[in-house]
Amino acid sequence: MLDNVHQIIAGVVLLSVVGIAYGGTFLLKVTRGSVPANELQQRFFRAGHAHAGVLVILGLLVLQLTQLNDVAPLWQALSLGVLAAAILMPGGFFLSVAGRDPQRPNRFIALLWTGAGLLVTGLAAAGTGLIAAGTG
Repeated sequence: MLDNVHQIIAGVVLLSVVGIAYGGTFLLKVTRGSVPANELQQRFFRAGHAHAGVLVILGLLVLQLTQLNDVAPLWQALSLGVLAAAILMPGGFFLSVAGRDPQRPNRFIALLWTGAGLLVTGLAAAGTGLIAAGTG
């Protein structure tokens, strides 16, 4: 069972899926031509939407695995980087191509790389913590 803090985190994450679903309707509008977007924007919007959905699911799985297997608190805290990546990486994809007909990503692309770093950190922490809990 999740502790109270992790229950709240999981609840907020599940509610964020409403935003991801809305992103799907936006993506449909882009695909149908109702929302103007150049090729770069279309690719980044698709990537942002896909990363959001996958990383939310992965983040919830990591949250469960670390809580249910008595992973040390430090590893659990660091593993929340996966859920942070679920916000930052899609944000980087969407915000870096905002505007009318951008030809390349803007400085918000840094969110993507920050999220990627947190994703790797979170997964490494979860994996290390699970191995340590299993061998301890």
